[in-house]
Amino acid sequence: MEQLEGTKRIVIENVKPEINCGRFPAKRVVGEEFVVTADVFADGHDEVQARLLYRHSRRKKWNEVPMEFLGNDRWQGSFVPDAMGRFEYTIEGWVDHFYSWQKGLKKKFEANQDVTVELQIGAQQMEAAAEKSKPGQQKRLRKWSEQLRTSQSHSEDVAFATGPDVSELMHACCEKENVTVYDKILQLDVERQKALFSAWYEFFPRSSAQEAGRHGTFNDCIRLLPRIAEMGFDTIYLPPIHPIGRAFRKGKNNSVTSEPGEPGSPWAIGAAEGGHDAILPDLGTPEEFREFVHQAREHGLEVALDFAIQCSPDHPYVKEHPEWFKWRPDGTVQYAENPPKKYQDVLPVNFETEDWPNLWRELKRVLLHWIDQGVFIFRVDNPHTKAFSFWEWVIAEIHKQYPQVIFLSEAFTRPRVMERLAKIGFTQSYTYFTWRNSADEIKQYMTELTQSDLREYFRPNFWPNTPDILPYALQEGGEPAHITRVVMAATLSSNYGLYGPVYEFGINQPVPGKEEYYDSEKYEVKHWDWGKLTKIREVISLINKIRKVNPALQTTWNIHFGDCENQAILSYVKWSSDYKNKILVVVNLDPHHTQSGWVKVPLWKLKMKSDKQYMVHDLLTERKYTWTGEYNYVELRPHEMPVHVFRIEEASPGMGHDNLDDTWLPSEHHTNE
Repeated sequence: MEQLEGTKRIVIENVKPEINCGRFPAKRVVGEEFVVTADVFADGHDEVQARLLYRHSRRKKWNEVPMEFLGNDRWQGSFVPDAMGRFEYTIEGWVDHFYSWQKGLKKKFEANQDVTVELQIGAQQMEAAAEKSKPGQQKRLRKWSEQLRTSQSHSEDVAFATGPDVSELMHACCEKENVTVYDKILQLDVERQKALFSAWYEFFPRSSAQEAGRHGTFNDCIRLLPRIAEMGFDTIYLPPIHPIGRAFRKGKNNSVTSEPGEPGSPWAIGAAEGGHDAILPDLGTPEEFREFVHQAREHGLEVALDFAIQCSPDHPYVKEHPEWFKWRPDGTVQYAENPPKKYQDVLPVNFETEDWPNLWRELKRVLLHWIDQGVFIFRVDNPHTKAFSFWEWVIAEIHKQYPQVIFLSEAFTRPRVMERLAKIGFTQSYTYFTWRNSADEIKQYMTELTQSDLREYFRPNFWPNTPDILPYALQEGGEPAHITRVVMAATLSSNYGLYGPVYEFGINQPVPGKEEYYDSEKYEVKHWDWGKLTKIREVISLINKIRKVNPALQTTWNIHFGDCENQAILSYVKWSSDYKNKILVVVNLDPHHTQSGWVKVPLWKLKMKSDKQYMVHDLLTERKYTWTGEYNYVELRPHEMPVHVFRIEEASPGMGHDNLDDTWLPSEHHTNE
């Protein structure tokens, strides 16, 4: 043991966040505060100080942030990352001998003890600090030292020595001795702001044609861009756009055989025309795809592509790299199965192949190919069925060159598997929100996402439906359920998406007994009335507009649930970091019946006084109400508007029912008529 180690008295432990003992990084976006806490303490009664050190991995110099004492040996520090990429952070702690002296001096003086010697000890510490200070600082410290040595009034000198001027200068000049540095350098991945706040719209480009009976093209998709942009989305997600295999092609409603002319599933990737780096000729040319991506950007939209690592039996890989697949004793290649389901048109890739280095490099090349076409967002199909080690490697490789790339994990699987995918690099993840229906289920799930360690590395993306999933809530709840589910998705999580236009149209006919769409678009080209206006579409457009102008809805983490004796009513508040923007959402979870009750608004959480009037402005209906105190009455009729999205606004002096305009209702008669 080095001699100096014996003089270090500080203990640093229980650092948070520290993911898997520092094995994985925490996550934030540029401009999002990163808070670090730790237990920092020493033996005895000396005072302790701590500071947070951080730097971008490409920078040599450490930035220092003083940590704040929270009580019970707990300390907290924070910083706001200013760039994308990998940051490093750690903690230092040391005994603050001067502060310890100040507290001891004050205690002795207040106990009417002689402090002559204590003042001399303070003078010595000032002289030692002066030796290593700047000239101006030296002069002040030596003057103060002489004052303490020749003290004429202990009361004045004690007040002076423990005052802010002395404390500030000594804190700046005292050399920190025997500093203990935490034994780990921890990591933080910082991504662009879209990683935290986004609205996704999924549609099948082959169903984009205006004329019935025609296969859609990228040029047809370009004509849809104004519509999707006007609805307020910022991300367009396209299912696979690659050539579709012909062998074992699935027909309508997942029939094991297809009829002539049926297009097959886009997830059966690969044919004679090419594989994962090729485009289905019916959709258009590579040049037309690049124009579509360009035009999307002109409308404030980004294109996300599906990255599905699976192949049809016709994929070029099957002949060129048979070692990348599993072969059965009868000489046939193993297709995908999830008994009793069979996917003969899809072959899984064997990640245990001895040729894994070439497989990994090829898949990385595919990603780089689409990045070269202007795509920087990938929705990854079933990543949990591929090797964790591959994802950790390829995401890190891509981010070295393109830190702006976003990876969305489509992994509806076991919790530990979903968490591991997030830890190894996935930006966002699909979630169990799709199946959380009751007030208690939603509260418990949101608490888990926002108040456990998941908050540090797992970014949820809430989807009320997908081409694979028509949940029972939408099957049974009709239009009211479609409205409540999309509003909850968009306000509970700052990242959300939906599969349209079936959602806008309220299409909810299932395969009997299953959570699947009947006549699924996965197996046939559809013709949609893209100009059709519906109440659901109107609400989607409104909630997207509301999200964009209310910072409280632009992060997932700031949420607190209110109480209501009626379990059919769910309420929660969200707020901006400066508390200037406050949102209250109240939802009728019963799509069939009017529900009412007294909702408790957690005013203390919003830093509002409980005895003051305030206004709640429903941003969906533009109606306004005056409320007082925590408990207020609501009544929600599902076939009119099953949800309130209130902006809480401070009441002006003298506000009362007499000076309300015609759109206001007093709280005791509050309905959504």
